[in-house]
Amino acid sequence: MGMSGSGLLPRTRLELRALRNRAFELLEGRQHPEQCRELYLVAGALCGVLANASFDLGCFPAAETQARTAFLCAELAGNNALRAWIRGTQSLVAYWDERPRAAVELAADGWRYVPETGTARVRLASIEARAHARLRDQRETQNALARAEQAREEIRGADDPGGMLAFPLAKQNCYAATARLWLGGKDSHTDAERHAAHAVELYEADPPEQRRLGELCLARLDLAAARLGQDDLDGAAEQLQDVLAIAAQRRTDSVARRLNQVGRGLRRPKYQTCVLALDLYDQIRNFTRTPTEPALPGADG
Repeated sequence: MGMSGSGLLPRTRLELRALRNRAFELLEGRQHPEQCRELYLVAGALCGVLANASFDLGCFPAAETQARTAFLCAELAGNNALRAWIRGTQSLVAYWDERPRAAVELAADGWRYVPETGTARVRLASIEARAHARLRDQRETQNALARAEQAREEIRGADDPGGMLAFPLAKQNCYAATARLWLGGKDSHTDAERHAAHAVELYEADPPEQRRLGELCLARLDLAAARLGQDDLDGAAEQLQDVLAIAAQRRTDSVARRLNQVGRGLRRPKYQTCVLALDLYDQIRNFTRTPTEPALPGADG
């Protein structure tokens, strides 16, 4: 389960499905209760990773179905860390599916489960912060960001099994940047740039073979949006060019949607005759070839 980055290769997804099916086959036999709990935990984690993979491909109904199965397995395993992580995944799907209120409710429900170990609660609060920000609720956004920081301090041990189920500090900074962008305003853009730049720095510090490229792209896109919000087109262009180069190697739905959002900022009247802005916008349209998503305040100004 040590995969890193967003998006799984087709062969990896097939292997995960085979492992999940094998776990459920074993559960049809007669095992000691403790062995059943372990098998349910394994099956739940595998279903959760498959839900994440479906989400990366933009297959939200499949992701939700797999997540429900994963949560049932977590219940049968009696594991709070997995319960909280799966609620976070369900909240994440709702957030990207234009259902921020549902995203808030799912994350809040997941907060009930105090993980035995790991970062699941940090992830929950960070996802909830973005959803509150999308609803333009500044107070609840600040509250959720503070809870994420507190949860980071209260982690009782490493994520098990880790990999995709871990929520590193880089990702926490990226989510904080996105939340600030949704809130909008000069101070929020400044904070967003700081968080996004720190996220990029942390991701780039990872060894190349462990680098989460999809997440690095999202961090760079937040950095680009923050700079556009401060009228720094050259600084935004630098990040967008890097993202287009990386994303061409492995596409994910989140990166494509986020590119479209940031691309909206390049259509502001002040850039209508700017060759750099027009060229970047064309590159984004050619890459995504999908209808433009609603823009974040940091991209639209």
